[in-house]
Amino acid sequence: MAERFTKGMARNIYYGGGVFVFLLLVGLTFDTMLKMPERDHRVNLTESVARGKGVWEHNNCIGCHSLMGEGAYYAPELANVFDRRGAGSEQSFRAFMSAWMAAQPLQVEGRRKMPQFHLTQEQVDDLSEFLIWTSRIDDNDWPPNIEG
Repeated sequence: MAERFTKGMARNIYYGGGVFVFLLLVGLTFDTMLKMPERDHRVNLTESVARGKGVWEHNNCIGCHSLMGEGAYYAPELANVFDRRGAGSEQSFRAFMSAWMAAQPLQVEGRRKMPQFHLTQEQVDDLSEFLIWTSRIDDNDWPPNIEG
C-alpha cells in the first residue's frame, strides 16, 4: 500500500462504495417486493375495504390517530383495534364501531373529545372493514402493547 492517500484511491473508494450501496439498495428492494404479498394479504382487499380507507382519509382520522405507527399520537393507535375491541369476531367489532361512532363525543371529564362525524351505517361498516383488514397485516407485532 502506498504511503500516501492519492486522489485516485479516494475516487476508487467513492465509486466503489457508491456501487456497493446502490447494489445493496436494489437487493433489499427486490427482497421487500417479494415478501410484501405474503405480509399484506392484498388478496383480501375488497371494495368495502377501499371505501373504508376513503372514509378514513376523508375524515382525516390520521390527524389524531396513528395506523401502524404512522400518523398523529393524539389518539390511540388503531392498527390493532380489531384485536382489542372485536375479540376475534368481525360481527362484534362492527357492533362496537357502530355504537362507538354514534356515542361521540363522549362527555367524560378529562378525556379527549372525538368529534361526531355523522357517518352513515354503511360508512361505519366500511371503516370497520378497513380496520379489520389493517389488523391482519403482518406488521412485526406493532404496536408493542395491545392498547396501542
